Amino acid sequence: MRNYTTQMDAAKRSIVTPEMKAVAAKEFRSEEEIRALVAEGRVAICANRLHTCIDPNGVGSMLRTKINVNLGVSRDCKDYDIEMQKVMTAVSMGAEAIMDLSSHGNTQPFRRKLTAECPAMIGTVPVYDSVIHYQRDLAELTAKDFIDVVRLHAEDGVDFVTLHCGITRKTIEQIRTHKRKMNIVSRGGSLVFAWMCMTGNENPFYEHFDEILDICREYDVTVSLGDACRPGCLADASDVCQIEELVRLGELTKRAWAKDVQVMVEGPGHMPMDQIEANMKLQQTICMGAPFYVLGPLVTDIAPGYDHITSAIGGAIAAASGAAFLCYVTPAEHLALPNVEDVKQGIIASRIAAHAADIAKKVPHARDIDDQMADARKAFDWEKQWECSIDPETARSIRDSRAPEHDDSCSMCGKFCAVRSMNKALNGEYIDIL
Repeated sequence: MRNYTTQMDAAKRSIVTPEMKAVAAKEFRSEEEIRALVAEGRVAICANRLHTCIDPNGVGSMLRTKINVNLGVSRDCKDYDIEMQKVMTAVSMGAEAIMDLSSHGNTQPFRRKLTAECPAMIGTVPVYDSVIHYQRDLAELTAKDFIDVVRLHAEDGVDFVTLHCGITRKTIEQIRTHKRKMNIVSRGGSLVFAWMCMTGNENPFYEHFDEILDICREYDVTVSLGDACRPGCLADASDVCQIEELVRLGELTKRAWAKDVQVMVEGPGHMPMDQIEANMKLQQTICMGAPFYVLGPLVTDIAPGYDHITSAIGGAIAAASGAAFLCYVTPAEHLALPNVEDVKQGIIASRIAAHAADIAKKVPHARDIDDQMADARKAFDWEKQWECSIDPETARSIRDSRAPEHDDSCSMCGKFCAVRSMNKALNGEYIDIL
């Protein structure tokens, strides 16, 4: 029987939970170190007490960079079996979190299936589900309706919820005054903005934040503070709307921690490369080291079909500069609901970015697999190379489809292979080229 309410409550009372022990083992850190980081809010272990099949992971800038995969049905693509196939693909490829962003139909059975069967952290955006759950137009919903859906998701076992708490009535005037090129591109943020405009009321997630925290504390749900004003194009990066919202998210972080509720803070968005590091440092200061969860950032606006690459470039810089959690981006970003192959490509790109960042920030043992790959390449040990690969299937298929005459080379270099020549030269062997 738990004698604590949340991971943060336990950590503050010097209790090391089973989840902290699991995270410590994965991260090559002591249990006491993880406990202290959770107590400070610098590490979040998103683990709803009702999600009993979870394989716990810690999210924090000093830990391995984690990957989140967005999926879910829409009105145009509503096959839950395909979404479950995406879930299994994502988990098998090493994603630590799944966010169900479904915006059509009866969402609860799929959400409950995730928390009953999926070992990854499960996240949702309750404002999406509010319109669907009540089957009423946005303007007809009340503040209580929104809060009740937060509770529903907590009861269903969701580990973290994205709540767009940082925009207020003041934001309406800011958006109108500062004339952003892309306005608000956050789907949840735009819904909250529209609701405020139509009803004249304050943002319910901001106005009733303490009540929401009580729900999150009861079920040990982590609050992911959504960035409604994240830049949706390079021109809007680091503008007053984005930074002013970040300041408010810092204030809300303190309020959550005071109630022992864990927090992640969400960030950009689209952003030029030269602004990314400064944004990461600013967030760490304003939000007191709370884990930073970024979408990309995408470093150019002109690559539809290849935004998993623009995102990986920005994600590597962001994670090396302090971001803890990368939300993957697929080739379908801005174009369509991703299919299974899009999901695979998005995960691979994000994992490359996360791994590169972990090496740069010297996460314990992050480079071990790279050193093993170097040894395997030197020895022409192809099976070991597949074992070390992020995507063994693709690596193997490329080589098999263009197989060389001899195993101690590839079809690009043949006997001109530098590794082959050096191995022979250093062993005193004759080097045959022709």
